[in-house]
Amino acid sequence: MVKIADKELFNEAKRYIPGGVNSPVRSFKTVGGSPVFIKKAKGSKIYSEDGRVFIDYCLSWGALIFGHGYPDVVRGIKKAASNGVSFGAATKLESEFAKLITAAMPSIEQLRLTNSGTEAVMAAIRLARAYAKRDKIVRFQNSYHGHADYLLNCEGVPEDFKRHTLTAPYNDIKKTKDLLIRHGKDIAAIIVEPVTGNAGVIPPEKGFLQSLKKLSDRFGIVLIFDEVITGFRLSYSGAQGHFNVKPDLTCLGKIIGGGLPVGAFGGRKEIMKLLAPIGPVYQAGTFSGNPITVTAGIVTLNELKRLSPYEELSRRTERLSSAIRLKAEDYGVRLKVNNVGSMFSVSFSDSGLFKRFFHCLLSLGIYFSPSESETDFLSAAHSDDDINSTLIAVDEVFKNLRG
Repeated sequence: MVKIADKELFNEAKRYIPGGVNSPVRSFKTVGGSPVFIKKAKGSKIYSEDGRVFIDYCLSWGALIFGHGYPDVVRGIKKAASNGVSFGAATKLESEFAKLITAAMPSIEQLRLTNSGTEAVMAAIRLARAYAKRDKIVRFQNSYHGHADYLLNCEGVPEDFKRHTLTAPYNDIKKTKDLLIRHGKDIAAIIVEPVTGNAGVIPPEKGFLQSLKKLSDRFGIVLIFDEVITGFRLSYSGAQGHFNVKPDLTCLGKIIGGGLPVGAFGGRKEIMKLLAPIGPVYQAGTFSGNPITVTAGIVTLNELKRLSPYEELSRRTERLSSAIRLKAEDYGVRLKVNNVGSMFSVSFSDSGLFKRFFHCLLSLGIYFSPSESETDFLSAAHSDDDINSTLIAVDEVFKNLRG
């Protein structure tokens, strides 16, 4: 079999796809070089088109908490597909899935499925605006909530779309409170990643999320937790269970799809009842609640409930993160490693060093997320041997970085 190099595949992709990718971070733009083209994956490993094998810490950006190709999920998908891949009509599976999620997260009394986290966020904000009868929203610096116009600052977004979006510093409750005092009567929602996952991992400072809840209640504002990353990753009840805070609305994605495209939003009944067809807030999706995705989600959540891998995942993530910190100290490499649960990130005081760090690890068979602004993850498929191999590679990389 002829093996085709990544560069050749990338050049071919760029002929037909803008930038050669269907999501920007896949392009390796921040780290340079050609992206790895993946052919298959199993467990903690991914296999490239040119025959290389990597221990994967990207895990489809956190969606695969049991690793790649989890047998029960694959069996469930095959069985569901044999009954038909899409109906555009109601199924019993959707209710079963919603029941599992509402039982796991007490703040969610009712749930609506979507096809992506972006869709879930868009609908949750629309719903919050209708409920509060206000227009403005508050988000936090360096957060990411999908690519809706009013949540981005890029070309093609009219200024009018952004004028109702206010921004506060994450973990700064004083400045957030000042913002609410000035604009509170106009603010419909505060949306927050309970653990920031798109500027590296930034955990909430003690009391920050609890204070947000108190402030939102005080000003009659809908508090939205964007748990697309943290939902069912930090605990079975998500970040809200982990930190013991009940938001008014929650957005979910990634893990609940078992590796397939999915999104969901839910919360208090008094808010959710505003959704069509029983209320005036319109939201719809041809493939929402797709039976294959829902089946993968049901299998995943049932397995998470049965196995409860969270303590072990957290232990291994802490072991990996602590060892990287210690090795960096030994070699005089200045970096920061943050970790919460099974999420971690590595960033350098010199951003150029991350590029070298990333590509050196890649050459040694370790695949980290290709941006220091992103999060890395562990799955239940990652073994102690995987971590040992990763730390041996990190040691070798730090020797080179020091030089």
